[in-house]
Amino acid sequence: MNLDEYQSQALSTAVYTQWRDQLVCTTLGLNGEAGEVAEKVKKVIRDRAWEFTPADLENIKKELGDVLWYLAVLAKTLGLSLEDVAAHNLEKLRNRRERGVIGGSGDHR
Repeated sequence: MNLDEYQSQALSTAVYTQWRDQLVCTTLGLNGEAGEVAEKVKKVIRDRAWEFTPADLENIKKELGDVLWYLAVLAKTLGLSLEDVAAHNLEKLRNRRERGVIGGSGDHR
């Protein structure tokens, strides 16, 4: 399955009836699910000194799947192909690496 196929299938499970609702709910959902990933990783670091169990990895995989779903639906809501988003991101990072500005901060490096 490629990213656009995933995006199409993810969209078929979205329950929003209005474009604005879909935009707002997927944006907020993406943020919430990313927070859940961070929270699970934090607890492993804090409680088990960086020792990830198979159960930890399974739980994180589920949360990452939720992140992917929200990202796919949000991108489609904005008329963006997930394949295009991914390709654009990799090109941006390759360009930064070639110019020696992969580290640091700022969108326009």
